[in-house]
Order: sequence, then C-alpha cells, then structure tokens
Amino acid sequence: MLLAIFKQFFLLGCMSFGGPAAHLGYFKRHFVDNLNWLDNQRYAQLISLSQALPGPGSSQVGFAIGVERSGVLGGIAAFIGFTLPSFLIMVLLAISAHQFDAIYFAIIAGLKLFAVVIVADAIVSMAKSFCTSWALKALATLSTLALILLPNMTTQIAVLVIAAVIGAIWPLLNLEKSTISSPTTKSGINWVALALFSLLLIISFIPLGQELGLFAPFYQAGALVFGGGHVVLPLLQAGLPSLGTEQFLSAYASAQAVPGPMFTIATYLGAQLTDTQPIIGALIATVLIFLPGLLLMLAFQKSWLQLAQRPRFASSIAALNAAVVGFLAAALYSPIWTSAVHNIWHIALVIAAFAWLRMAKPPIWWLLLGFIGVGLLQYYLPL
Repeated sequence: MLLAIFKQFFLLGCMSFGGPAAHLGYFKRHFVDNLNWLDNQRYAQLISLSQALPGPGSSQVGFAIGVERSGVLGGIAAFIGFTLPSFLIMVLLAISAHQFDAIYFAIIAGLKLFAVVIVADAIVSMAKSFCTSWALKALATLSTLALILLPNMTTQIAVLVIAAVIGAIWPLLNLEKSTISSPTTKSGINWVALALFSLLLIISFIPLGQELGLFAPFYQAGALVFGGGHVVLPLLQAGLPSLGTEQFLSAYASAQAVPGPMFTIATYLGAQLTDTQPIIGALIATVLIFLPGLLLMLAFQKSWLQLAQRPRFASSIAALNAAVVGFLAAALYSPIWTSAVHNIWHIALVIAAFAWLRMAKPPIWWLLLGFIGVGLLQYYLPL
C-alpha cells in the first residue's frame, strides 16, 4: 500500500507544473475522479483545512490524502513521492552553474498552458459540486473578485473568516441531502503533532549556535506563512541575510520552472547555504520548511472531519468550499493565465484542449505530451 501511494504521488510530482492551484486540479482528477481514493466532499474538506492553516497548501492536501489512505506512514509516502522529483531537480540546479537555453523555457511555456487547462477543469468540476445554491455561487464569485482586486495574504484570510462566519450564521446546506461522511475511528485533535509543532517553533527562535540558527528561518517561514510559495520568498529573504538577492531570484525562477511544490525553493537555498555539503543542506532546509504545515494538518485533520458533521459547522464548511472555488478561479486568472497566455493562438489552444478534456476525457498524459509539443513548436515556429 505504501509503495502504491508513493508511486502515484511520484508520478504526479513529475508532471505537476503550474503551482498549488494546478496541483489541486491534478489531485482532484487523479485521486477523486480516477482512483476514487476519496469523495468530493472529503477532498473539499481537506482543501478548506489546508487553506485555514499556514504552510504549503497543495503539499498539505497531498499529505492528508496519504493519511486518509494509510495513516501517518501513508502521508509520509505521499509527501516524499510528490516532493522528490522537484527536490532532485532543485538540488541539481543549485549545485550546477549550467544555464538552460531557450528550448528549455519554450517547453516550460507549453506546460504553463497545460496548467491553465487543468485548473479550469478543476474549477468547473468543483463548482458543480460545491456551488449548488445561489448563495454559494455568490460566495464563490465574491471570493474570486476580492482576490483578483486585492491579491494578498490579508485578503485570503479575511475571505476565509467571512465565509466561515456567514456559513455558521446562515444555513447553506440541506443536511438531509448533504450528509458528510466521516471515518468510523475515533476522531480528535492530534495533540502530539500539535505539541511537536509548537515546541519546534519555540526552539527555532532560541539562539542555539550558528549552524542551527542558519536553518531556523526555514521552519519559521513554514510555520508562519499563509499563501504558499509566492509569499514565502520575502520571509526567507529577511531571515537569510547571508544569501544575496541574485540567489533568491534564481531560486524563485527555478521553483517556478520545475514540477512539484514551490516550497522546494528552500531546497535551492539550503544547498546554497552549505557549499561543502549542499545535498545535506538542501535536505535539512526542505524538511524544515514543510514540516510545520504537515504537523498542523495531522493535528487537525480528523477533528476537522468530525466537526463537519455538526449542522452549523457543516454549513461553514460549505461556505469555505465555495470560497475555495473562488480561490482557484482567482489563481486561474493570476498568476496562471497571465503568465501563460500571451496571444490569440494560446487562447484557441487552451479552449480546444479544455473542450477535449471535458468531452472526451483523454488520459492526462496525452495532454501533457501535447503541450510539451506545443512548447517545442513555439520554439521552432513562434506563435
């Protein structure tokens, strides 16, 4: 079972371009629609929990899917599988001074168009499942507009809080038709995980020597940042003054170009911090930046699902799910669409591929290879 979980997430980790919103689309299509490892309601609950916690959202959801499937070891297998491809590539980029030529970036441009199609497909599917009333549709629409007009962490948190409050006050679910299933096992907060998270956070602020202090900012960033990889960059830059601006920009550009979670920016920076042992430095930095988010997910995952059975809380979750659809829609516009679509031919390609995906439901690898071909075509015959 653990090997199967690792394999599925490793394969996704090799092809998951496009950032957190795209990753959630990949997870939805693969684990909910194709493998039936969990249902739409459970998947939405995990997304809403990840949005309410600091840390790397898509990696937290992937970890939670592994936990749902085979306990904590399943979560670890899922995390390692999904992160390993990105980790290996980022280590290679950090160690080598090799500069990729234009053909590499042309392929990346094709894969960005691929991400547009995947995220759009996820939005349509999730909207059908979770925006089932005019009130939920309005919440999703307002969430989208708020995050497009004010794309920052404060807006994201405010939208979540407001949506949860509205759901608690105003019943948004017909519970007879929307009963939320839960595990038969005893549910509650995992106090061990929560205590470990808190203890490590306290330790990270205590001066314990130069070597430990060198990597403490990675745990602090993972524990305190909302909004994912784009937000973590300024936090790390403030906490790692020994690294130059050029190194941070190179790390950020590399994280954008490779598949998997953007938090592997820490992999690149950790390798840069330790010239003599770059692989060890990369490993430590990667574990530290992901660990707090995974511990929080483990701490609240089962209690979140248990609370979801209570009518007012279930209504709040329905509102949060609608807000999550809005989050994905805003992310589809920026940065996914704005960074990928640059002319009318791109628009035509995206629309055609989206229609094909919705109507014919081809294997996702066909689309992946097709958009790699589009990238190569753009290199030789610029559109």
